[in-house]
Amino acid sequence: MPHPVIFDRTLLRARRARAAVLGPATFLIDRVADDMAGRLAAVLRPFDIAVDIGTPTDAVRRALAGRVGTIVAADPGAPGRDLAVAADEEALPFRDGSLDLAVSALALQFVNDLPGTLVQIRRALKPDGLFLAALIGGESLVELRQAFAEAESEIEGGVSPRVAPFADLRDLGALLQRAGFALPVTDIDRVTVRYATPLALMHDLRRMGAANALAERRRTPLRRATLQRLLEIYAERFADADGRIRATFEIVWLSGWAPHESQQKPLAPGSAKARLADALGTTEISTGEKAGG
Repeated sequence: MPHPVIFDRTLLRARRARAAVLGPATFLIDRVADDMAGRLAAVLRPFDIAVDIGTPTDAVRRALAGRVGTIVAADPGAPGRDLAVAADEEALPFRDGSLDLAVSALALQFVNDLPGTLVQIRRALKPDGLFLAALIGGESLVELRQAFAEAESEIEGGVSPRVAPFADLRDLGALLQRAGFALPVTDIDRVTVRYATPLALMHDLRRMGAANALAERRRTPLRRATLQRLLEIYAERFADADGRIRATFEIVWLSGWAPHESQQKPLAPGSAKARLADALGTTEISTGEKAGG
């Protein structure tokens, strides 16, 4: 069964190219790259061959320089660059068991078949190889979503897709397990950025290459009256005392290992050598019994 097409990935690549020409806004991806370097520094083992999957700038490769052996960029715009391979995140060209490390920053949230991509990454890793990625999470830009929805509902009598529906933490953790990763871990970093106006936020999103790339997006331009009402609602509901507005970016971190016999494994059910009730100093109640009053 074919996977649903949520994102227009050709348009996404065009908007990233436009962002590079405009002068990209890189504060978020630079933060993620620094965090990724810190997380890898805590892993006490070498990574000789690594791939950076889809990260829209070289921030991760710069941050990891000297921390890993060879790191190759994998993205559709790779030709002409050193240590790069032209590859879409949904069709990775790496052979099974060929990589020690796979990383990705702020790219995989735009993949239409994320389960399939995770399976490809896990297969490409050597046994005990590590996958570490940061994605935009489901609570990102919640202020912009609400302002858009309310403004369109008031002015146009309906709501159209404006901000991408990113996955939440629980779903992503389940996808790691489904893809066959061992020791999967997920956590969240929330970043609040303040802007002079909502228009300044929208300008930054354009310079991130993150403007609306939904396949079902409305093709007609945003109406002036709707935009004006959006600006009013945003300022009314999400401004601080000094008049600057807030924008929330949720970064979801994923990590998992390709299975290996040396890794810790959970105990089999019924294999415990001591009773939890004894450790807690309580009385065990069998299934079906009710606790006394």
